[in-house]
Amino acid sequence: MTKLITRLSLAVLFQFCLAAALVAANYSFFGTTDKNPLEYQPGEEMVFQLQVLDDGKPVDGVRVKWTRTGDDGETATGEAVSSATEPILVKTSLKTPGFVYLLAVAVDENGNALRRNPEPQYCKNVEFYGGAGVLLDKIAGAPEPEDFDAFWTRQKARLAEIPMDVELVPVESGSPEVACYDVKVKCVGMPVSGYLCMPKEAKEKSLGAHVSFHGYGFSSAYKPVSEGKKMIAFNINAHGYLNGQPQEYYDEMSRTTLKSYGFNNEENQNPETAYFNGMILRVIRALEFVKSRPEWNGKDLIVSGGSQGGFQCLSAAGLDADVSECRAHVAWCLDLSGHTKMNRLNGWRPGWTEALGYYDPANHAKRTKCPVYLTAGLGDYVCPPSGQMVYYNNLQAPKRLIFNQGCTHGYSMPKCPSFTLTNIEEK
Repeated sequence: MTKLITRLSLAVLFQFCLAAALVAANYSFFGTTDKNPLEYQPGEEMVFQLQVLDDGKPVDGVRVKWTRTGDDGETATGEAVSSATEPILVKTSLKTPGFVYLLAVAVDENGNALRRNPEPQYCKNVEFYGGAGVLLDKIAGAPEPEDFDAFWTRQKARLAEIPMDVELVPVESGSPEVACYDVKVKCVGMPVSGYLCMPKEAKEKSLGAHVSFHGYGFSSAYKPVSEGKKMIAFNINAHGYLNGQPQEYYDEMSRTTLKSYGFNNEENQNPETAYFNGMILRVIRALEFVKSRPEWNGKDLIVSGGSQGGFQCLSAAGLDADVSECRAHVAWCLDLSGHTKMNRLNGWRPGWTEALGYYDPANHAKRTKCPVYLTAGLGDYVCPPSGQMVYYNNLQAPKRLIFNQGCTHGYSMPKCPSFTLTNIEEK
């Protein structure tokens, strides 16, 4: 019997994923909906169809608890037992534009979540993370800051006052074809810090370029050697610190100066003191540096990244008109005010302040002219699907968004169905 309860916080939902649990034999979930999950209409019944699998085959007798939340603020819970012949059906609906989120957990006789076996790095319990949406083209964000463009003009002026002094230190690439450098480029605050790879003895104006960015965390840039065989490839770390250091160096940063970076509410009251200010200025300077290379052909400039890297590359596409293509996977911090102002399900992100509106990639989308390729999970509530749609709807350039069913920020359901929104004609 379904029981309506108050909205669960995101922290409570995460506890399902992190709770102590028994190890399952080799259980997993497979889940779908009765139609394309991106095409439901207001009030239309959504039917989630769930199977518990053991070694990929449906099994009888596994107890399942599920929780339905949604951008409508409603929550429902229920229980069922798996069958080898019939899927578990969970029925719901949504009356307004937005998404439903369904979390199903396989449990033992005591109600404890079963663990995946072998145990993965992310989402260790046997769970299904799914979603479905209504009127996706009507999902809109809050108004952007009135002086959004003026703010970024000022930030670029601040950056222009800093000379683009470059330090290039040759390092081993491991490939006879590729030159590699540890790069530092002077910037506002911390420098741009990354590894640059390109073909040895490349001719002037002969190469396209690719700048890539990191997810949330603390690590060195990596050497993009494979791409460096055919183009200018530049990977930067998120913070401007040293590359190629012992792990202890990065661990110390995570415990001290960079602990919980981006989440300081006091810093986030002012857009120029927010941690993202320095991060995005380094993004702009990284592009300036790559474009200054004599080998760049002057036309091909790709940016890419996942999660926080997606946040950075989507910002880059909106702030630099020379970007020719943007690729973002499970991009972070889209529709930053959606929970506070629009009452949508929250993600893992800094608490909302008006200053953060200057850093929301959904606002940069309105200035982006290049093609943008996005991938996202319908069960990702680090970066909720509603935020992906706000960005997509704001974007007037060529665009493609692929939603994967049963996928979170760090976990992909085996053989997950994919559903695409696009205005790009397939060739």
